[in-house]
Amino acid sequence: MSETSVRIANFSGYLGDRRTAIDEIMAGDPIDVLMGDYLAEVTLAALAGDARRGSEGGYVSYFVQQLRPHLAAVADRGIKVVTNAGGFNPAALAEALRAIIAEEGLSLQVAHISGDSILDRLTDLQAEGHGLEHLDTGAPLKDWGVEPVSANAYLGAFGIVAALQRGADIVVTGRVTDASLAVGPAAWWHGWSPDDWGPLAGAVTAAHVIECGAQATGGNFSGFQTVPGIRKPGFPIAEIAADGSSVITKHSRDGGVVTVDTVTAQLVYEIQGTKYLNPDVTAHLDTVELTQLGPDRVGIGPVQGTPPPRTAKVALFAQIGWQITQMVFCTAPDVEAKVALLREQLAEPLAEVEELDVTPLGTAAEDPASQWEATVPIRIMAASRRREDLRAFSGVVAGLYLQGYPGFHLDGSAQRLGPPWPRIDYWPGLLDVEVLDHQAVFGDGTVVAAPRPSRYADAADLVQPRHPEPQPADTAGRRLPLGTLAYARSGDKGGNSNVGVWVSDRAQWEWLRTTLTSDAVRTLLPETRDLAIVRHELPHINAVHFVFKGLLGTGGSSNLRVDQVGKSVGEYLRAKHVAIPEKYLDLR
Repeated sequence: MSETSVRIANFSGYLGDRRTAIDEIMAGDPIDVLMGDYLAEVTLAALAGDARRGSEGGYVSYFVQQLRPHLAAVADRGIKVVTNAGGFNPAALAEALRAIIAEEGLSLQVAHISGDSILDRLTDLQAEGHGLEHLDTGAPLKDWGVEPVSANAYLGAFGIVAALQRGADIVVTGRVTDASLAVGPAAWWHGWSPDDWGPLAGAVTAAHVIECGAQATGGNFSGFQTVPGIRKPGFPIAEIAADGSSVITKHSRDGGVVTVDTVTAQLVYEIQGTKYLNPDVTAHLDTVELTQLGPDRVGIGPVQGTPPPRTAKVALFAQIGWQITQMVFCTAPDVEAKVALLREQLAEPLAEVEELDVTPLGTAAEDPASQWEATVPIRIMAASRRREDLRAFSGVVAGLYLQGYPGFHLDGSAQRLGPPWPRIDYWPGLLDVEVLDHQAVFGDGTVVAAPRPSRYADAADLVQPRHPEPQPADTAGRRLPLGTLAYARSGDKGGNSNVGVWVSDRAQWEWLRTTLTSDAVRTLLPETRDLAIVRHELPHINAVHFVFKGLLGTGGSSNLRVDQVGKSVGEYLRAKHVAIPEKYLDLR
């Protein structure tokens, strides 16, 4: 076991993240591991079609160009590289990397992780009694009624550990959990076993903070106006110690900031409760304590860890139809009446369309100072199982120029409307981990099985705690936006949206928790009124966390919302007015 902490630097938080981040990191402070995360749920949906079209598709091809200029430095400095850029075809990406390594005359070992794809096994697994029940509804996969084009289990970190132990310099994965990309190197570095649940829980927590790149250094942060260098925030580093405690920092030359608040923002992002279930451990987030150790250095203390669940999540995707969208514009006055007319004029000619959504975005200013203050964008979205149902869409919309509401217009300089694109639905299933062949595969054909823990958690131990609802707060005070005092971050997990809200000042914690009861949030966010809401408290970080079940339909890849993955739900909540005691306003 190493007595020194391992320094793991993230260079990508999603497919499409700033491609120069790897260049900035390699020119920055010393590191031990490069970690690149590309696979959000919606990214998997986008890659699913590529993977079925041939062996050359299905992975993040531009990663090869990102890494190539740095291969010599990686070899010289002994830096390990771990990435899920393999997508649906990690073996093909591994081969592409071996080819450019050979061209550069270098000696670097590349391994890939296999076992996550179970598409070809679905029929047999179901015949053996594995129902792949839906994570939220409990319905078996056979009830979905569509043919999956991909099915990938979320693997843990110990395939990566096995690859590094045997000498891999670069490890390419498909669908492992995002956290595994950092947990694997930390477990290898410190020699942890699959039963070292305390250190593993700490590493999962640190990994969760850095896995989304600059979201830990001021990106997508409610307090962005106070962040230095926010125009181009740097990417985070986790220094993970042998006991699993860590320090979150960034490269000293880069923009952005690392504070307790930027770390808290990422801790509450895309979780489903205080128990963070991972294939390697259950991390108890209500035991997390954060400390500002210095400029751009936040300490995360040891985190309680208990055995992992016996089931792995499986991401299944299937095409359920087609969709198309267009943006039009409406200028005040009488915006409501104009939108109503637009809906009426679209209804008859698009009667065969199964789902038609017309959403005005914002409101016009009163007594506007410019034409654009008076203008409201309207997003029109149509979806149907049959592509031919959408054939008339663009012509119907364009045909309203001279017969629609007064002032109807499109953006003539924008890209012309393309054809309908596939509508991909998502099914998060559950599968016994013991049926997964989690392995590390090397270029010479060597296969190493990932070790497993000695035991798994009982189902009862995985149930998220339900905290009693507090008595509603006193309504005395000035009515101002919640964001006057509180920060928030929101995201998605399948069809659920989650929102974490917190305050920096411990003295304001009681006000926050009593202000944001489930009933109060239903009133503040009318879109959640008919949904199941799960509420949790994380008092160690002054946070209240909500899960809005089904707000995002069945998932970000298929719902017709403008904010398909719930990124702005937290800011929407912050914009709502609540009663804030004068004593807190005096301290601002």
